[in-house]
Amino acid sequence: MTTVVLFRDDLRVEDHPALHEAASHGEPVVCLYVLDEESEGVRPLGGAAKWWLHHSLTSLAADLSDLGVPLTLRRGPAGDVVPDVVRETGAERLLWNRRYGGPERAVDAGLKEWAGDNGVAAHSYAGSIMFEPWTVTTQNGDPYRVFTPFWRACTSGPPPREPYPAPSSVLPADPAPASDALADWGLLPTHPDWSGGLARTWTVGERAAHERLDEFLDERLPRYAEDRDLPAKPATSRLSPHLRWGEISPYTVWHTALHRAENPGKFLTELGWREFSTYNLYIHPDMATRNINPKFDAFPWPPLDEDVLAAWHKGRTGIPLVDAGMHELWETGTMQNRVRMVTASLLSKNLLIDWRLGEQWFWDTLVDADPGSNPHNWQWVAGCGTDAAPYFRIFNAETQQKKFDPDFEYVDRWNGRQEGVEPIVDLKESRAHALELFMSL
Repeated sequence: MTTVVLFRDDLRVEDHPALHEAASHGEPVVCLYVLDEESEGVRPLGGAAKWWLHHSLTSLAADLSDLGVPLTLRRGPAGDVVPDVVRETGAERLLWNRRYGGPERAVDAGLKEWAGDNGVAAHSYAGSIMFEPWTVTTQNGDPYRVFTPFWRACTSGPPPREPYPAPSSVLPADPAPASDALADWGLLPTHPDWSGGLARTWTVGERAAHERLDEFLDERLPRYAEDRDLPAKPATSRLSPHLRWGEISPYTVWHTALHRAENPGKFLTELGWREFSTYNLYIHPDMATRNINPKFDAFPWPPLDEDVLAAWHKGRTGIPLVDAGMHELWETGTMQNRVRMVTASLLSKNLLIDWRLGEQWFWDTLVDADPGSNPHNWQWVAGCGTDAAPYFRIFNAETQQKKFDPDFEYVDRWNGRQEGVEPIVDLKESRAHALELFMSL
């Protein structure tokens, strides 16, 4: 009996529940990845994410080849492409790990319906998050709106399962279905090729993800709680793109940290925020475009000044910490977390530019642009999301720099002090104006 395993945001072979189940029977397996940017509501990937995806698929194909099975690549609406592959191969089972965005769930529901109508056994598994959203509710059965009780509810129940090992081998289907050539998908930038900084910063793939986790646990975790807010220090795990693309599972990160570290609590809480973001994506599938708190629908955003937005994009606001962060983002596809909050606060509160425009820029330029974490974090800073920073919390970029980068080490590393670039906004005056607008809601 042939099984099709559908890969999506889980580009790994270790702790891949669907692959583990398929390989355990010793019967033929088709490993399929579908690039679907055509199904209704599916958000097209940003440029940096496409770069990462290209290299991650290259790595996954090599890892699957080592197990004895090729990776089949197809492009188009998954609701059409997946049934085509099932019919071509005569597969009787279709397996995947679950996704939690609204359009993606609709695609998967359609696949299950098609499978049921055509005598194909379809099953899905938890592989991307540790706590399924529908299992975490208040005593009244309502969703949590605040992180702390949400995470307490998650961690007070049964612990996350242990990770599954990678299969020792996988029996391929014979003949293997035809595959697209990855290069033909055009995921890499060409004219111009702006990805040099990404290539210098990142090693992509499952092996790199495990090496990064090992390095973090061995070298940086002991001072993580003290140093994580200091942008000049290499204090964080930098696992976020590997988790976003599923090159390593949260179960693996969780249990490895618990087994090897003395006090991983603060780090594991950051995994909790990732869970909370996906939880909110499940509840609010349109949170990239709509305020979670509808009160903010009435916020009087002023007319957009395109030049001001462009200055923020390019890191030419004249605010050193913000400009350094935006330069780091463009060069590396990432930005230190506290600096992300400061840059987002400046845009949405000091410059009074709709947070959705900032979220879209991050979506296009972050290698870890996550459909849950990116909009959830932007709404948190803007004050319109769940467990959001209150409207009166406006990060002062100068104060933040003095506190967390007092010697300008991070700022100067990323050319944040630029001669001739004057501040685009007065931080105190713009804060007072923003507070007036927020209090009018």
